[in-house]
Amino acid sequence: MLQLNQFYIGEAVNFMKENIPDNFVDLTVTSPPYDNLRTYKGFVFDYKSMLKELYRVTKDGGVVVWVVNDATINGSETGTSFRHALYAMDIGFNLHDTMIYAKYNPIPLNHRRYEQQFEYMFIFSKGKPKTFIPKKTKVTTKIKPCKDKHHERHYRRGNTLRGHKKEKIKSNIWYYKIGQNQTTKDKIAFKHPAQFPEQLAEDHILSWSNEGDIVLDPMCGAGTTCKMAYLNNRKFIGIDCSEEYINDICIPRLKQYGWNESNLNNTINY
Repeated sequence: MLQLNQFYIGEAVNFMKENIPDNFVDLTVTSPPYDNLRTYKGFVFDYKSMLKELYRVTKDGGVVVWVVNDATINGSETGTSFRHALYAMDIGFNLHDTMIYAKYNPIPLNHRRYEQQFEYMFIFSKGKPKTFIPKKTKVTTKIKPCKDKHHERHYRRGNTLRGHKKEKIKSNIWYYKIGQNQTTKDKIAFKHPAQFPEQLAEDHILSWSNEGDIVLDPMCGAGTTCKMAYLNNRKFIGIDCSEEYINDICIPRLKQYGWNESNLNNTINY
């Protein structure tokens, strides 16, 4: 028996194997540990097992948003992110898009290279994504008036010339501010050492899912994905191996927004 809109403590791969059926999840938004962060709370992160389970539980047309970066060890970036992406393709995922999470205000570091300003957001899809509601941005290109009035009337529709729209789909490079009151205004979330902006989670949730869909974060950390899924009328499943993160961050964080763990009414029998 699995409940939605609930947090679970445990090793995510085993939890999914034992509790989540095939073709069940519409969207996953997560950020795995990598490189020198591979061991945690006695668990060793195995990205291959994780990706295999995510492929199994993802619905046809579902999407996994995989936010990852590379550590620099002995003067070289590890290339871990690319290994993750290539393996996901090996087991059946499409690499639907390679997006960039760029930071307006990255933490400056002393090293013999340019400042590290971005992370990858790999969009893995199980077949063609069933949902895509793209984020839009305003078109800023100015159109000069046409001297030929007949030509202008022929191509004008309302106040917009044919072929020139007021909005366009955003690029796949998304910029966010990070840090206090930027990543989130929830002070409790900063008990977690590594989190992505809640706006990032929301942007992906609104892009790749619909209201009522099931959103998973198998390494939910500070509960960011779960919070934004809940606030946008999706059903969430949050899993983490850290009891303190679930009990001391995720649960009190969501309670601030009306979530009540004792009144779920979302039991799934299968």
